[in-house]
Amino acid sequence: MTLDQFEKVVSDVVSKLPKNFKDKLDNVQIISKAWPSEYDLASIQARRQTLLFGLYTGVPKIKRGSNYSTLPDKITIFAGPILYSSSTLKDAKKLIKSTVLHEIGHHFGMNEAEISKAFL
Repeated sequence: MTLDQFEKVVSDVVSKLPKNFKDKLDNVQIISKAWPSEYDLASIQARRQTLLFGLYTGVPKIKRGSNYSTLPDKITIFAGPILYSSSTLKDAKKLIKSTVLHEIGHHFGMNEAEISKAFL
C-alpha cells in the first residue's frame, strides 16, 4: 500500500464517522506520515523500537477554556508501523480504523480505558 492509498483509507474512515461525531471534531487536523520521528517518540517517552500507530498532539476538548484559540490540534496516523504490523490489506484497514478512533478519543479527552470501552 502506498502512502497515498494509506491516506485515502484514513480519509475514508473519517468521512464515515457519524455526523454528530464529526461535528465535534473542531480545530483538529488528521494527517498521515510514513513513520514517527524521534521527536514524536520522545514526546510520549517511547523507545526507538516502539511501533507507534498514531499520535494526538494538542489540548483535549475537556481541558479547553472558553477563550481557547490556537493552532489546530493534530492527529497523526503512521503508515509504516501499521503496515509492518498487518499481514493483509484487510488487517491494515482495520488497524487504521481503530487507530483513528483511538486518537480521536484522546482529542475528546478520554483515557486509555475509556477509549477501549467506547471504540474497540
